[in-house]
Amino acid sequence: MTSLDEATVNQEFTAWITDNWDPSLSLLAWRDRLVTSGWMVPSWPTRWFGRGLPAWTDRVVADVLREVGAPGTPIGSGMSLAAPTILEHASEQLSDELIRPTISGELSWCQLFSEPGAGSDLASLTTSAVLDGDEWVLNGQKVWNTSAHHADLAIVVARTNWDVPKHRGISYFVLPMKQTGVEVRGIRQMNRHSSFNEVFLTDARLPRHYLVGEEGDGWRIARTTLAHERTFATLRRPSYRSRGAGRAVIEAEQEAEEHFATYVWYPQRAGRADLLVDQARRHGRSDDPIVRQRIADVISFQRANEWTLLRARAARALGRPPGSEGSIGKLAASELARRCALAHSAIAGAQGLLVEGPTSNDAIVAEVLVSTPAQSIAGGTDEIQRNIIGENILGLPREPTNDHDTPFGRAR
Repeated sequence: MTSLDEATVNQEFTAWITDNWDPSLSLLAWRDRLVTSGWMVPSWPTRWFGRGLPAWTDRVVADVLREVGAPGTPIGSGMSLAAPTILEHASEQLSDELIRPTISGELSWCQLFSEPGAGSDLASLTTSAVLDGDEWVLNGQKVWNTSAHHADLAIVVARTNWDVPKHRGISYFVLPMKQTGVEVRGIRQMNRHSSFNEVFLTDARLPRHYLVGEEGDGWRIARTTLAHERTFATLRRPSYRSRGAGRAVIEAEQEAEEHFATYVWYPQRAGRADLLVDQARRHGRSDDPIVRQRIADVISFQRANEWTLLRARAARALGRPPGSEGSIGKLAASELARRCALAHSAIAGAQGLLVEGPTSNDAIVAEVLVSTPAQSIAGGTDEIQRNIIGENILGLPREPTNDHDTPFGRAR
């Protein structure tokens, strides 16, 4: 490109897609063509199927794909969490093996981080990984694992050294999920959905080179994944059908349908601020000063949070990696969900407990009230986000602890 600006990138990619977009291809074949061209993720290095362009070019390409109605990057944790982490930390051998089939959608992924005794304090995990010849052997239990029931691979953190402080004894792995040592069980939630799984690892095995980065460096690598995870929940469902049909489009719609079925209750988890005004009118409470004040409080807080998210997106467009601003957005989202739940309660009163009612919104409100607590837990609790903000943004000292210098095996 002679001069690098949005118009030039748009023009060059539009010319390429005009010559190459073929909706009759399978979704995998189309994405494989896109990956080969370097346009799938143009900001990535050419060594890893990108074009070495600035981060903002990803948005320009996504806009053109959306306008044409052509599928882009795969939906899910493979592209959003696994691939960026592998790109930054994995060996060339592992990257050669996994990057291309991940960004083409050939491989599906899940995340195995949290444990029954290590949620907010993830570094206290006890799933173990022991080297046995040319394989690692994993034993333990993971929980809150979306898509584990059908994933090909998992990103997983496990303890490889019990004789050092807890943060330094963790390593980061890629785990093949379809093996006898991996058992997946669904979890039934109190909002009647079943989006998560628990995973039991019993002598689960993976190749030696499926260690990501260095042994014992898993905590630092996991923080890369967690930084991306706090932006992952904002992903919106793409729509292709309005732009035409074809095998690639149909398969992309099926992929989106399967993925977003897991997250059908996430708008309720976020509080459904969009329903408050309509609910107040329908219940005859739109002139109630207390209700009006609660709605105004929610809308103003939501608007302020949107500005924070826009600043974070602008930073990403400039090529900056995800940082602590993700914790600000996550903490604000939790607070917004709580304020929404209070406002819905004030409007609906006891009727807000009905799981069925005269209109569909009645059941939605009930689902909001039992789903919003999850917003303060998933992706890192509010307490953890406050620690991150205090230490990394405000420059406050670390929270006092007595386990940073104690070998984890002795501290237990």
